[in-house]
Amino acid sequence: MVKKEFKAESKRLLELMINSIYSQREVFLRELISNASDAIDKIYYQALTDDNLSFNKENYYIRVEADKENRTLKVIDTGIGMTKEELENNLGTIAKSGSLAFKDANELKDGYDIIGQFGVGFYAAFMVADVVTVESKAYGSDEAYKWESKGIDGYTITPVEKDQLGTTITLKIKENTDDENYDEFLEEYRLKAIIKKYSDFIRYPIKMDVTESKLKEGSEDEYEDHIEEQTINSMVPIWKKNKNELTEEDYENFYQEKRYGFDKPLKHIHLNIDGTVRYNAILYIPENRPYDYYSQDYEKGLELYSNGVLIMEKCADLIPDHFSFVKGMVDSEDLSLNISREMLQHDRQLKLIAKNITKKVKNQLLSLQRDDREKYEKFYESFGRQLKFGVYNNFGQNKETLQDLLMFYSSKEKKMVTLDEYVSRMPEEQKYIYYAAGESNERIEKLPQTEMVKDKGFEILYFTEEVDEFAIKMLMNYKEKEFKSISSGDLGIDEDETEESSEKAEKDNKELFAAMKTILADNVKEVRASKRLKSHPVCLAADGEISLEMEKVINAMPDNQQIKADKVLEINVNHEVFQSLKDAFAADNGKLDLYTKLLFNQALLIEGMPINDPVEFTNDICKVMVS
Repeated sequence: MVKKEFKAESKRLLELMINSIYSQREVFLRELISNASDAIDKIYYQALTDDNLSFNKENYYIRVEADKENRTLKVIDTGIGMTKEELENNLGTIAKSGSLAFKDANELKDGYDIIGQFGVGFYAAFMVADVVTVESKAYGSDEAYKWESKGIDGYTITPVEKDQLGTTITLKIKENTDDENYDEFLEEYRLKAIIKKYSDFIRYPIKMDVTESKLKEGSEDEYEDHIEEQTINSMVPIWKKNKNELTEEDYENFYQEKRYGFDKPLKHIHLNIDGTVRYNAILYIPENRPYDYYSQDYEKGLELYSNGVLIMEKCADLIPDHFSFVKGMVDSEDLSLNISREMLQHDRQLKLIAKNITKKVKNQLLSLQRDDREKYEKFYESFGRQLKFGVYNNFGQNKETLQDLLMFYSSKEKKMVTLDEYVSRMPEEQKYIYYAAGESNERIEKLPQTEMVKDKGFEILYFTEEVDEFAIKMLMNYKEKEFKSISSGDLGIDEDETEESSEKAEKDNKELFAAMKTILADNVKEVRASKRLKSHPVCLAADGEISLEMEKVINAMPDNQQIKADKVLEINVNHEVFQSLKDAFAADNGKLDLYTKLLFNQALLIEGMPINDPVEFTNDICKVMVS
């Protein structure tokens, strides 16, 4: 028996296979089962053209056998088998794929495709085995041969007795080390889990002896173990079934079986695309967000299958960040995979699938928003923040996709409304989409700055999440209507009488406002007569791109940027407090300083902003009380 050496490049590739290509050792079983499935596919294709061969699917299967005592694991198939030359060519030269050669030589039809196109998956067995033995008898041959190797030192091929057509691969499982537990690949429960995870939808039965605990005959409470052969895999994936055959319960069961979530999905999307890129997909919009959804620990992505074989558990490239809540899977025959099947090459097909999925998810959400508002609001409560982050991220490049999905609480409707609903009922004279930002709807409702806008009968959108105003700044406008904060300097509301009154007060009290500005120093950019206040004595406005709410959000971040909005203290000249300010300024007795600081701190508190010196503030209140 002469040992043959692998070619030099094959040795290097085998060493790479064992140590680097696969990130998880368990995938060796996926690869061996996929190859076994290919072998059965080949005999099926042979039967299409060979009148002497009939293909009875019941006679074709894959069997997995574990022997703990001898530390062996076998993968047996009843496929087409390999001749001596095929063992030499396909297993003796790493990356020489018999499946790929077969595929190139035959035009495959009837929806079947060959999985193992890369010629290296078989060698994943060496990650867990000291010795790999392949015994095979080819269709049409009376002889059988054994290929055996201990790894990079080479291999042998010898005749062997084998009655049944097909291939048996035997792995001599490695002994445990301090770092690796190889015993797991001999455990029944572990093998079942790996098969279900990666090969559940292989189209041939994967059989295995399974231990079942059953009630002992004649006993009411005694159990005994029985070993019985079971088919481990489901074989027919739900996404390959006709949609008309499936019920809501079927989709919900699949959602639970795949552990996409513990909730019930709000909606599912079942895609069967047979275009430039062929793929099937089942996507879910969950009802509740995962506990870690808004944390760095959350990992987005869809399950990716190739011909029913799980390739990636989380393929992030299939779904954009703003739809990262979507769960589900994609199965395609057309993707280019690298040699480990664990990572995708970033090719045109993948981008086309991702683009189409994004479009389908958006349309489903719009449909939900239109036809089942209660469900959409439930979804939005869980994932609306993510949509707003999507508008803000990447300099607003996704805003066209997401803007119609956004919702905010309305001052007029007293419920969540879309931007389209807001714009559709704007009075003709209304120039802007008005919004107010604050910690809660209740706090915003009481803001002094809302008075003038509400008195005009204009609707105000309430922003209560940190990302809201940042997203709107990136959105800039909706249907040619600009957004305007109620705290901005110019509200764009024509009130001639109010404007004349404030301008006159500004002119008549120019020195008073200048004195108040001097007292407040750098805390404010300006003190002026207000055009917006009706019943409240004072408020803050922002002059510039940074709003008061944005200042709070930015400064609450860990990097502590200490960003400041350009604040303007607005005084209601029609409020009785203004007369007290005028009297204090005329008397020049120090009370203007006291009143000015009190009013500024009150304005800060109304906005939910910290006051500079709480002790000084309380002392100032006491001074007013005893004066």
